[in-house]
Amino acid sequence: MTHRYLPMTDRDRTEMMEAIGISSIEELFADIPAGVRFQGEMNISEKMDEQTLLRYMRKLAGKNADFDRYASFLGAGIYDHHLPVVINHVISRSEFYTAYTPYQPEISQGELQAIFEFQSFICELTGMAVANASMYDGSTALAEAGALASGATKRSSLIVSRAVHPEARQILRTSAKGLNLEVIEIGCEHGVTDLAQLAAHVSDRTAAVIIQSPNFFGNIEDIAAIEPIIHQVDGLLVVSCNPLSLGLIEAPGKLGADIVVGDAQPFGIPAALGGPTCGYFSVAEKWMRRMPGRIVGQTVDRDGKRGFVLTLQAREQHIRREKATSNICSNQALLALCASVYLSVMGKQGIQDVARLNLQKAHYAAARFAASKSMKLAFKAPFFNEFVVKLNTSADLKAINSKLLQQGFIGGYDLGLDYPELKGHMLVAVTEQRTRDEIDQLISVLEAINL
Repeated sequence: MTHRYLPMTDRDRTEMMEAIGISSIEELFADIPAGVRFQGEMNISEKMDEQTLLRYMRKLAGKNADFDRYASFLGAGIYDHHLPVVINHVISRSEFYTAYTPYQPEISQGELQAIFEFQSFICELTGMAVANASMYDGSTALAEAGALASGATKRSSLIVSRAVHPEARQILRTSAKGLNLEVIEIGCEHGVTDLAQLAAHVSDRTAAVIIQSPNFFGNIEDIAAIEPIIHQVDGLLVVSCNPLSLGLIEAPGKLGADIVVGDAQPFGIPAALGGPTCGYFSVAEKWMRRMPGRIVGQTVDRDGKRGFVLTLQAREQHIRREKATSNICSNQALLALCASVYLSVMGKQGIQDVARLNLQKAHYAAARFAASKSMKLAFKAPFFNEFVVKLNTSADLKAINSKLLQQGFIGGYDLGLDYPELKGHMLVAVTEQRTRDEIDQLISVLEAINL
């Protein structure tokens, strides 16, 4: 045996082949015609010893433009936020990172309590009555919200604002196709949902209006104005929301939302090259039993001691398949724990302070862009920590971002990729991580590039 740490020895392999009655590995594939079998060796590197492999992998990892070496102004759903070191300490405990579904409450109290705390935090932030144990991410949560609205209203038409994240809208359409739901997109005016167009399309066939606030352009939607448009036809209002913004902005539940969803990534979850993240899903009490996933509840045992159990479980593993409200069979418990630890560490005042830093730094950056001779702000709507900058209409944002990378900056998102009418526009995110010097340097470099 060449490497003693490998899980299978030559003797193991020989004994297994003897047990199933073959003398070589090739005999395992005897039923596959030789003409369709791969002949030769795979085009992969030669085997490496442990140290060589580690050096090689470190070299590959070094090619990543990570947040330690680059100042990131890229948001569009995944943000560079401060990650308190205590988070990794807690989630690295084996009872959490090896935990699976807490089917047996008598041995899963720690996991169940962690989920219960997550649910409680989400309800307090969103102003909703009930939250579930988390979803895969914000986009699948939004798609599930559309499915819930259709099932609750017995209607088959969903209206979604074009200011909702493009990828979330794609997932919504994919989900809607399987459920035979119609998806109608409403355009934008001045960076927010066009309310006149929205009112013209809402009818008694509309199951829900789906908006995002702050929306994909970073702008705050007028939820209070949208709410009566859908509720007058007895449809549901679904709001997708960056949860960090709720440290300052009125909770959607207080403004009449029926379902509030989003991504908990801003709460202590690393960007990790785009994921995984953790979706949150909260509803008014009326729709509690239609909510996908599971809910952890607080109770007492026979001795009167506080305990936690899975209460409502609307997924197909637990009830008759035809009565299931969703086929999502799991959640992001470990990443929900990240969010819970973050919220516990920061506290109410801390969340407000971080949100205020995002707001102030983003508005400082926006003011600097507005004062530039070669760039300007695309919209005048109120925004949180993202805004749209208009560069030269002929600007090649891919080339610009490549030049920014050479200068140590991860540039903003090219909106022309999803909105042809916004060619030459960049979505810029400014979080509490960015310094005044970094903002000033970014604008100086952009001005030089964008002449």
